Amino acid sequence: MRPVLFSVLGIEVQTYGVSKALAAVVGAYLLGRAFERAGLKRETAHSLVLWATLWGFVGAKIYYLLEQGSSISLHDLGGAGFTWYGGLIGGSVASLVIIRRERLPLGRVADLMSIPLTLAYGIGRLGCFVSGDGTYGRPTDLPWGMAFPYGVVATDVPVHPTPLYEAITAVAIAGLLWLLRRRLRQGALFGAYLVLSGISRVLVELVRTNDPALFGLTQPQLWALLSIAGGFTLILLVQRRDARSTANRTPPRLEVPA
Repeated sequence: MRPVLFSVLGIEVQTYGVSKALAAVVGAYLLGRAFERAGLKRETAHSLVLWATLWGFVGAKIYYLLEQGSSISLHDLGGAGFTWYGGLIGGSVASLVIIRRERLPLGRVADLMSIPLTLAYGIGRLGCFVSGDGTYGRPTDLPWGMAFPYGVVATDVPVHPTPLYEAITAVAIAGLLWLLRRRLRQGALFGAYLVLSGISRVLVELVRTNDPALFGLTQPQLWALLSIAGGFTLILLVQRRDARSTANRTPPRLEVPA
């Protein structure tokens, strides 16, 4: 494991930070290409990713600090400690602001963001894996169990490498969304992203070390269930919209005189 990727003039460059920057760059590139294919400006995609990333980090840090409650330390205020769902909230709010300001089609942009967002998440999780940031799972004797003796949060006991699970799953989800992109109506692809990413998080939490928060479910599982419900609701709304549109386009029957 390499928590520190390299040093420049005595300044340590953290693997975690590099992975997040790489995720933003890849996401911006992929979304820019998707925007161009859809007849939208590439620069707008880059602006969207930039502001979503910045406010995503702000949201992730605020959410993490709220989780710590009265046990906040100076270490928590530094470069460590971010919560994904806080980042999702902050990034989503920033994205909505940009979409409204640029008068972009919300459903279309949400669909275009699905695959880049999934792959960026996978890259970020690879950074968590390489740095050994402590987001791994419970001890295991399975052949692929891994110890992280030099990680940010060190352990000599083989554990589930859950960040690696999530990275692999993210690639699989992105591949499935790519196959579905031309088969689903506008808005439904983002709904599929919400469902698939939510299912992935529910499952990976089964081997994580997070404490139950409600009804025996961890906090990430509760958020993931909300994501799944929101995704299915969005898909249902898209189907109803298209059904009404089809019905309105159906020409009236001509009565044949007897």
